[in-house]
Amino acid sequence: MRWTGEAEPGTPYWWDVLTEAPADDPLPERCDVLVIGAGYAGLSAAIAAHDCGARVAVVDKDEPGHGASTRNGGMFGAHPRLSWKKLSSQFGPEVADALFAEARPALEWAKALIDREGIDCDLQETGRIQLAWTREHFESQKVLARHVAEKSDVAVEMVERDGLGQEIETQSYCGGLLFPEHCGLHPAKFHQGLRRAVARRGIPLVGHAEVTELERDVHGFSVRTVKGRLRTEKVILCTNGYTTPLFRWHVARVFPLPSYIIATEELPANLIGHLAPGRRMMVETRARHSYYRISPDGKRILWGGRASMRELPVTEAARRLRGLMVGVWPELEDTAISHAWWGNTGFSFNHTPHVGEDRGLHYAMGFSGSGTVMAPYLGAKAGFRAMGDARGETAYAETALRRDILHPFVRPHFLKAADIWYRQVVDRMENRRAR
Repeated sequence: MRWTGEAEPGTPYWWDVLTEAPADDPLPERCDVLVIGAGYAGLSAAIAAHDCGARVAVVDKDEPGHGASTRNGGMFGAHPRLSWKKLSSQFGPEVADALFAEARPALEWAKALIDREGIDCDLQETGRIQLAWTREHFESQKVLARHVAEKSDVAVEMVERDGLGQEIETQSYCGGLLFPEHCGLHPAKFHQGLRRAVARRGIPLVGHAEVTELERDVHGFSVRTVKGRLRTEKVILCTNGYTTPLFRWHVARVFPLPSYIIATEELPANLIGHLAPGRRMMVETRARHSYYRISPDGKRILWGGRASMRELPVTEAARRLRGLMVGVWPELEDTAISHAWWGNTGFSFNHTPHVGEDRGLHYAMGFSGSGTVMAPYLGAKAGFRAMGDARGETAYAETALRRDILHPFVRPHFLKAADIWYRQVVDRMENRRAR
């Protein structure tokens, strides 16, 4: 495998454009609302609470945005990851209906946030196509499409196998489910724009300030960070796949699942147009969950997916992802890789986000791979709910973060066994069915 030498393995392609100075605001002694976590969810929660009149501060254990908010694939859309039937079995039919109905408002809210705050993040209405790996997957997509059309205002179209040539040049898939209103964006620029929106409001943003102690009393919370103490009436936890063991209840219910991504060297425009004539955001139905796209500048292919369910040397992950990419597009056999990196998604055991509260500790997490829209959207919901604002109403407050017998400890040791199971059993079974 050839490397271009443009970046050290582990450095996200998106970071090439970052210009923000380190977040070194002083930690205040007191605030009304403390937001822990400065990704999309945390910054959006801070904006919502501030605009309701609260004195807000934001802390992060790393540099703000160091996690998934500047590492993800930049696919911008909202629809439930699970079928209506699965959602109904877990939460009841009324909640399932409400989750489907909330998809369009969530996407429109996130677009309006970008417009309202003047965020230049290469937002493009590309559409997103979910590509069926097997005939069974395609039949399931038809059911999902019917439920989406019946229970939401989200536009959806089925693409038969003989029509896929307008979207992608490959023989790997059996059809697809197209969401024409979904978008692509530059995730690091999106986060950078949210940081600037926070700064305009004068909200202190403190990086490298891990919370090491949090105690409740009748007046709220006493919080110790590595940069000092402060008091706050309420806390909003927005740490998702980067939650520390201090928050044991949440760590037991939302586990970090690594996702790896590679970027190719710059490619000829005619080659990209040949491989992806629809220029969509593209995702697969197979358990490997490859997701891929053209870079915002139209010059590269970015390819992500499950190279492993646990930490893996990034060069080995890149080799595995490149193999998947060439399996779909043999034309890229001689293409070099410019960047390879990874970041944690925060998965709940029911693959559904949740917004909740426990005696003044509010939280939004478990985005399960849909965080580019759902994290800022539900972060704002948590901010509004902390302030008692009616705009905090959401069906995601009626879901739940449940525990699982496979995860009895703080660290997700079960992922080692799960990785072997998926690689040795599930992946092989799906590949046989796809033949």
